[in-house]
Amino acid sequence: MNTMKILFLIAIAGHLLCGYTDCLMTYLPNGRFRFEDMKDNRKLSTVFKDMPLKRALMSMLLGCLAMFLFFFGYIVLCRWMKQYSETCAVLMFIGSGMIFTFGMAHHILCGVPEWLYIKLGRTEEARQIIMELFKKTSVTMFVCYLGFLLFGVSLFIAIVSGLTPLPVWACIFNVLPLMLFLFPTRIGGSGNWAGAIMFLGLLFLI
Repeated sequence: MNTMKILFLIAIAGHLLCGYTDCLMTYLPNGRFRFEDMKDNRKLSTVFKDMPLKRALMSMLLGCLAMFLFFFGYIVLCRWMKQYSETCAVLMFIGSGMIFTFGMAHHILCGVPEWLYIKLGRTEEARQIIMELFKKTSVTMFVCYLGFLLFGVSLFIAIVSGLTPLPVWACIFNVLPLMLFLFPTRIGGSGNWAGAIMFLGLLFLI
C-alpha cells in the first residue's frame, strides 16, 4: 500500500471521528439539538438539561485531532491533482486550507457556546450570551463551507472534463455533491460522512 492510500485511510478515520464529535453536540440525553432551539430558552434548556460538560469538551478536543488527521488526505489529493491540472490543484489547496483553519475554529466555536450555556445554568441570560457569541463568530462557518465549495468544484471539474484518468462517474466521490445529498436528511455530522465516503471511493479508484 502506497503513502497516498495510507493517508486516505487516515483521512477516513479523521472524518469518522469528526462525525462522531458532531454527534456528541447534536444527539443529547434529552433529545436532538437543533439550531432553531436557540431562539427559545425553554426548548434549549430542556434539551441540554442532562448533558454533562465533558461531552462539549470531548467534542472540541477530539474534533481538533480529527481535523488534523483528515487534513493530510486533502493535501495528498491536491498533490495528486497537480500532475493533471496545476490550476485545480492550487484551488483545491486553497480550499483545503480554508477547511482546516476556519473549520477547526468553527468546530471549537460550536462547542464553547454549549459548554458556556450549561456552565451558566441554562438561563435566558446564558442563551443571549451564546447567541451573541455564535452570531459574531459565524464567519468561521461560512468560510469553512466556502472552502468545501472551492475544493469540491475544482475536483469535480477536473474529473468531469477528463483532466484526470478517473472515469467521469468518479465525480460522485466528491465531498461537495455528497454533502448536498446528505444535508437534507439532517443527519448529524453529514459533512464528515460525506468526506469519509469521498476518500473511501478514491482509495479504490486512484
